[in-house]
Amino acid sequence: MSALLERKSNDRHGIAIETVDAAHFAACRKRLSAAQRQWLEQTGFEPKPGRFALLADAGGRLVRVLVGVDAADPLNALAGLPLALPQARYHLAAEGVLEDSSRALLGWALSAYQFTRYRKPARTPASLAVSAEELAATTPLVEATALVRDLVNTPTEDMGPKQLADAVKQLRRTHKAKLREWVGDELLKANFPTIHAVGRASHRAPRLIELSWGKAAHPKLVLVGKGVCFDTGGLDLKPADGMRWMKKDMGGAAHAIALAGLVMQAKLPVQLTLLIPAVENAVAGNAMRPGEVITTRAGITVEVDNTDAEGRLILCDALSYGAEQQPDLMLDFATLTGAARVALGPDLPALFANRDALADELLAAGRSVQDPLWRLPLWQPYQRMLDSYLADVANSGASRHAGAITAALYMQRFVPDTVAWMHLDTYAWNDGDRPGRPRGGEAMGLRAAFALLQQRYARRPA
Repeated sequence: MSALLERKSNDRHGIAIETVDAAHFAACRKRLSAAQRQWLEQTGFEPKPGRFALLADAGGRLVRVLVGVDAADPLNALAGLPLALPQARYHLAAEGVLEDSSRALLGWALSAYQFTRYRKPARTPASLAVSAEELAATTPLVEATALVRDLVNTPTEDMGPKQLADAVKQLRRTHKAKLREWVGDELLKANFPTIHAVGRASHRAPRLIELSWGKAAHPKLVLVGKGVCFDTGGLDLKPADGMRWMKKDMGGAAHAIALAGLVMQAKLPVQLTLLIPAVENAVAGNAMRPGEVITTRAGITVEVDNTDAEGRLILCDALSYGAEQQPDLMLDFATLTGAARVALGPDLPALFANRDALADELLAAGRSVQDPLWRLPLWQPYQRMLDSYLADVANSGASRHAGAITAALYMQRFVPDTVAWMHLDTYAWNDGDRPGRPRGGEAMGLRAAFALLQQRYARRPA
């Protein structure tokens, strides 16, 4: 959080950052000295998003930064500046064009992120002074996003099922929650057969991690995250280029863990259950084979058509267990299908929901916090694509059509109609560096989900 610093009331020490657009540029220029105006002309500065100009006083000291912005895109207004501006302390000038600076402050802090576990940071980011209230409102979201990024960026050797469990245990300590784990063959004894089947070939035992928090009188909220710490594809082995970044296949778990932390930190009046099925989909003599039939926790038999469709297998047992609690809402995150990326690209998580009104609320929440999602349908006629000739359902099918939808339809079989459920198929990754979105792990749908939960439960009596 060093990119945001608390300032005292009316404290304006540091260099002013003034946000400006084309409509207000003339008025901005009038406030500048003749030398500063001449500098802008000679450098060709235009108030376009992503451009900035450094302005000095008569003594050559940096006193102001002009930043071109799109007032309709406050989250990205300051993106990229912490690692581009000279290292110093800055503050937002009151003359700026942004009506609500809260999202711009969040964008500043998110763009200061650097993953430093294995190498020193490229540089120290510039600091932005904000009020105590702004710092308190922004810090939880920044820390939750950084947690997602850190977990996803960490290679599997340092982020296996046990290390993922350690991240949940840290939440338990911080928020005085309760925790249970089923590890290895304990999964079979507790009736989580698909989690065991997917993870049994790894030298690191599969597990299901359960964190519980909140009062029994409050509505039940279940969060589920896909924790495939590495996905070789199993015996249906991925090619090299498809396997290269599979350390990120636990991105759904990272989102669920971070969201649970936000819920507890905000003390939302809910009875929270966090479920993380954590496995490695490895290759060994005891690996799950194509053509096997597994009887799931729900009693539904599943034919393993493809061992690389493993995420939905570990999730189906976790969803069944979560649904047994008869929650008010169950929400899962998963880096589930390449089909969702083909359909929507890397930036838009696919949303599936069994309640139209709930889906509309989440989409609206995403728009309100600039964390967009796109809804895809649970198109029931496509259930035929998962037909099995000897089991109740197959985990995959011969057709490549509608892959994200059929994956969601598979999981819907394990959620009773009485349970409100949403599924986010998220990429959790930036393929390249962009302002505010460094290459690597990324939180996508996290802020939207938290905004929805705040709206849904803040209005309920404790």
